[in-house]
Amino acid sequence: MKNIMIWIMLLLSITYTDAQNGKSPRKDYAKLANYDESKVPQYTLPSVLMCHDGEMVQTKEQWEQKRRPEILNLFTTYMFGKAPVLKHKLPCTVSRINEKALNGRATRKEITIQLTDDPQGPHIDLQLYLPNHVSGKIPVFLGISFMPNYTIYDDPDLSVPEITDEKMKKRSFRGSMDKSWQLDKILEHGYGLATFCYNDVDPDFDDDFQNGVHPYYYEKGQNFPDPDQWGSIAAWAWGMSRAMDYLETDKKVDAKKVAVIGHSRLGKTAVWAGASDPRFALVISGNSGCCGVAISRRCFGETVEAMNVRFPHWFCGNYKQFNDREKYLPFDQHELVALIAPRPIYIASAEEDNWSDQKGEFLGGKGAESVYALYGLGGIGCEEMPPVDTPYMNGPIAYHNRKGPHAVLPYDWEQFLRFADKYFKNK
Repeated sequence: MKNIMIWIMLLLSITYTDAQNGKSPRKDYAKLANYDESKVPQYTLPSVLMCHDGEMVQTKEQWEQKRRPEILNLFTTYMFGKAPVLKHKLPCTVSRINEKALNGRATRKEITIQLTDDPQGPHIDLQLYLPNHVSGKIPVFLGISFMPNYTIYDDPDLSVPEITDEKMKKRSFRGSMDKSWQLDKILEHGYGLATFCYNDVDPDFDDDFQNGVHPYYYEKGQNFPDPDQWGSIAAWAWGMSRAMDYLETDKKVDAKKVAVIGHSRLGKTAVWAGASDPRFALVISGNSGCCGVAISRRCFGETVEAMNVRFPHWFCGNYKQFNDREKYLPFDQHELVALIAPRPIYIASAEEDNWSDQKGEFLGGKGAESVYALYGLGGIGCEEMPPVDTPYMNGPIAYHNRKGPHAVLPYDWEQFLRFADKYFKNK
């Protein structure tokens, strides 16, 4: 019943418009958004290589020791918020193993990951499939999902709880999200797939951070995050790191080859997880758009104000000051991509997804190329946006803009797997 109520509140959150300081008149941001390239304002991107004291970065050592920490601190303080630093790793328990799952093709593990020291507190239900035909340690895609694990694949061994809400019945039956996850292809390719539902960490609706994991980390007398403390996206990314804590302990998993993936708001989450946790070897951004990898100063499609007003819980309080003031941001999203260097990142756009600003996503990748060059690495491999359905993955920053809507489709996974092969397959 608890999960059903969370899903209902998630649907309601789509129309929620509480601003930080009381109610604000509802705006239809999708209709008000600019979709005309000629109306994109003139802007100058912050230099990714210029340090606060004016020094220009010339080497990868300067980047790692001086400039990267500066940029990471800016994103932490003014956008995502500080997440708790754990004094010790939290308990992980393998609650169930089926070594002959999917007619013997895979081993499925179900893992409970505690998120606090309170045994009754929030926990992640991590589901891990590993291919049985692969010997040795196995690279894994770690995905954060909108829906429970039983929607990932029509696995008859997984039970589905009774759902009375008619809308949720249509969306959350067993295997209902299989096209978005492509488990068969992943396993055939020799990779594992680990997933969990983001609601495990923090339900996606605004109630002043009284639900989910936040209250368990308040200081004495605190009942709301400070302006520079974590919002929901930082919490979801922190949850991905907790899943990584477990994967490092699994003897069948190659913890040096874990790719983190998410879509839409969870694409933003995956990119921040990759930027803030260098243990992730590869990052996949699925239609992450504004506040993901798309350049905010373009003000094309979704905007900072649209995010902060419609979803005031996603980012830290400090980010609200940049509503309709993108030009004052002390960073832009190309610098978020740069934080992942020299690790590979795949940026996926969709032709019908103007709201996420396909060109802005492409430019977010292009703007990070100078940092990858410090490592002797190339960039996307083209100066202008490539034609639709023409993936560019010549270097560690890959990009495509495929036909179709805001979603993760089989075409996307074909490219993600090809890209992972370049970095994960033994040569």
